[in-house]
Amino acid sequence: MAPEPTAPPAPMDTHDTKMALELFSIAGSLNATPDLDFLLEKIGAAAERLLDSEASAIMLVTDDRQSLFFKVAGGEAASRIKKMTLPIGKGIAGWVAKEGKPDIVADASKDPRFAGQFDKASGFITRSLICVPMFFRGELVGVVEVLNKKHGTYSPADVGLLSSLANLASVAITNTRIIQDQKNFFSHVLELLGSMIEISKPRMLGHPNRTARLACVVARAMGADDYVYRNVYYAGLLHDIGYVGFQNAKLLADVGIMTPNENLHTLLSVKMLEGIRMLEGALPIIRHHHEYFDGTGFPNKLKGDAIPLGARILGPVEAIEEMRMYGGVPPDQLVSRALHELQAGKGTRYDPEVIDVMCELLETQEGLW
Repeated sequence: MAPEPTAPPAPMDTHDTKMALELFSIAGSLNATPDLDFLLEKIGAAAERLLDSEASAIMLVTDDRQSLFFKVAGGEAASRIKKMTLPIGKGIAGWVAKEGKPDIVADASKDPRFAGQFDKASGFITRSLICVPMFFRGELVGVVEVLNKKHGTYSPADVGLLSSLANLASVAITNTRIIQDQKNFFSHVLELLGSMIEISKPRMLGHPNRTARLACVVARAMGADDYVYRNVYYAGLLHDIGYVGFQNAKLLADVGIMTPNENLHTLLSVKMLEGIRMLEGALPIIRHHHEYFDGTGFPNKLKGDAIPLGARILGPVEAIEEMRMYGGVPPDQLVSRALHELQAGKGTRYDPEVIDVMCELLETQEGLW
């Protein structure tokens, strides 16, 4: 006996399809969108559309974990409430944050928890709302609200949808905070390393920052892409870190240097920075910034285009910086002497194309260096 044919699965209705596409779109933006406010505004706008609501808000926990503040608010009155805060435990949003549970309020005017000060400040009249908590790995991040269902009343299904959007928002917020913390830590470490370089030799004060700044201007003028530009910046700041290593006997012994000398500082700089992934692209620039275009430099006697572009830029920048620091040149003669130094080495020590760009910049941009 032949089995009875099974019915095909019911197709998703238009609302379900739209909801799924919205969620996929937002999820796909989590790693592609560095602007947190833009992403949260996108989540809030999606919540308003999918839950047929007049307004939305995303509130985050303050650093002291005592209050909520508006990170994103949607609707006409949004700008007037973004500076306001709500103590955790107060109001409906504060209750949701404290209890860690979602809530539906069919009539806000009859709810004793309702914090009417936001309506007074904004001119918005809250009739109904859903508020759900945002968690990341068990830690409260904030809450998400939608307000005033346009047609009908909010349902448990709406709570589920808003909770899905809240999960996406919590991931976006946490990822952005981690990235910002990492950038903050890395920038402070760079500053500390720069300070160490400045005290490693006489007259080095300001040298790392000046070198990085001028090298980056030259790189940008030569059309370098963001990857090269970023690595030129890192190399400009840290190219002399090896001089710090010269003062550490254990480090010298570990890399097999018995007697420190000038020609070894680039290799020691690279050795000290190896293993830091963000600096990998800068290491060849640091290693080869004392190579000469004619192949007579160090440490590997590279020639011409075999020298990385960043190193061909950093080399002449370093040369005029050394003239500034150790050449005894009066300040009012620095640029003219630098131009002479660069032209004298064009085609032998320095890449002619780099020198043409550097000279034009120094001649036309007063105060550049």
